[in-house]
Amino acid sequence: MTEVNAGDRVAVPVLGYACGSCEYCISGWETLCAKRLSVGYFVDGTFAEYVKANAKFVGKVPQGIDPLDAAPLTCAGLTTYKAVKVSATRSSDLVAVFGVGGLGHLAIQYATIAGAEVVAVDLIDEKLKLAKNLGAAHTVNAKESDPVEEIKKLGGADAAICVGVSPKAFEQAYKSLRRGGTLVFVALPADNHVQLPIFETVVNGITIKGSFIGNRVDLAETFELHAAGKTRVERETRKLEDVNDAFDEVDSGKVKARLVFDLR
Repeated sequence: MTEVNAGDRVAVPVLGYACGSCEYCISGWETLCAKRLSVGYFVDGTFAEYVKANAKFVGKVPQGIDPLDAAPLTCAGLTTYKAVKVSATRSSDLVAVFGVGGLGHLAIQYATIAGAEVVAVDLIDEKLKLAKNLGAAHTVNAKESDPVEEIKKLGGADAAICVGVSPKAFEQAYKSLRRGGTLVFVALPADNHVQLPIFETVVNGITIKGSFIGNRVDLAETFELHAAGKTRVERETRKLEDVNDAFDEVDSGKVKARLVFDLR
């Protein structure tokens, strides 16, 4: 069987390999496979003009999608699309997205596509303006207002998706939920712990889920939505020789959304 042919446009996602036969793989949760290999960690990554990848795990990029859009869609798009799926968002829901950036600006769009009313939370007004432009019905600057109070005024969030890189954002996202709400962990802060109450989690029926990237079907659907003109990627381009400076830009919080290396 040939998965791809010479000349096909493909994208290399984080999931570089899974066994294909365990209970997780055969039930569509290949990202939980114990033998999973992540590109850039256990499989050689990119940041190069050429890369070798397992043909079974690359994603075919539909015609009409700019390769500079395909790159962030394969990472940030796939990750947040899956997170919205995991949150079980419905058209009647209020969804809070904590963190508007490379991940958050896409999470807002996917939640909106699902029919939810979205409230975006960030610390930077420019990012909140972007959130409004991308469909957020409400925005909260957490430097100026308590996001928990503001979201509670709206009735509380049915789901909160946390892509902010601070444990405090996770804790605020939890507190913003209404009874029966769902909190989805996505971001991976350097400080690896949060403090959440057990009692309130139990009596209020709160669900906490972790969402790690997505599978090959999720990636295909992510591309389909973009090809249909339903999503927009906010990005800036850099040259590969500037890769170290690009890392510094991201670490210092100077990047509005996503940086993409243009190898053309």
